[in-house]
Amino acid sequence: MARYTDPVCRICRREGAKLFLKGTRCYSKKCSFERRPAPPGQHGVRRRKVGEYGMQLREKQKIRRIYSVLERQFQGYFEQASSTPGVTGENLLRMLELRLDNVVYRMGFAASRAEARQMVGHAHFSVNGRVVTVPSLQVKPGDKVEVRDTHRTREPFKEAPDLIKSRQIPEWLSVDAAKLAGSVLTAPRRDQMPLDLNEQLVVEYYSR
Repeated sequence: MARYTDPVCRICRREGAKLFLKGTRCYSKKCSFERRPAPPGQHGVRRRKVGEYGMQLREKQKIRRIYSVLERQFQGYFEQASSTPGVTGENLLRMLELRLDNVVYRMGFAASRAEARQMVGHAHFSVNGRVVTVPSLQVKPGDKVEVRDTHRTREPFKEAPDLIKSRQIPEWLSVDAAKLAGSVLTAPRRDQMPLDLNEQLVVEYYSR
C-alpha cells in the first residue's frame, strides 16, 4: 500500500490552505499552518503570482492530497467520472467521498482520513457483514459500515462515541454512536460535499 511518509503539515503550507490531515491537531494552536502559513522551503516566504495552469495544477494536487490518492489512481477516477452520465467534476468528488476510508472518517470513527485508512487496512470494519481491508472500496447507498464486534473494545474505539457526537455528520450518512455503526443513505449531492473545492479546475487541467 503506497502512502505519503513525509511531514504532512508541509502539504497544507504548500497548497496555501488547511487540509485537516492531522485530525485534532489541525483544530488546535499547534497547527503548523496557523503558526507558519508560508510555503515550505528556503524561498517560501512570499507567494508568486500563479497562472491559469498553475491554478489548475494546485487544485488537482489539493484534492488528491486531501483524499490521499496517488496520481495514477486519481487519473483513473477522473476517467471513470468523465465516462459516467452527469457533471464530470461532481462525479469525481462523489467517487472520492464514497471511498470507504472517507466514509469512515465522515462518520466520525477516525480523527483523520489517514487514521481511517489505517483502521480499514487493519480489518477493524465490515461492510454489509463482510470484513473489508481495502480503503478505496466504493460504498453504495444502502451499505452498512460498522466496527466488527470483536474490535469494539479495542483502544481506537474507546473514545469513538464522543468523537462521533462532536462531529457534524453529513446528511447523506446515518450513524449510531452507541453501536459504532452507520449507513450510507444516498449518494452525496454537490451541496453536501466540500464547498471549498473547485472541481472545475481539475476538469480543465485534464482537458488541456
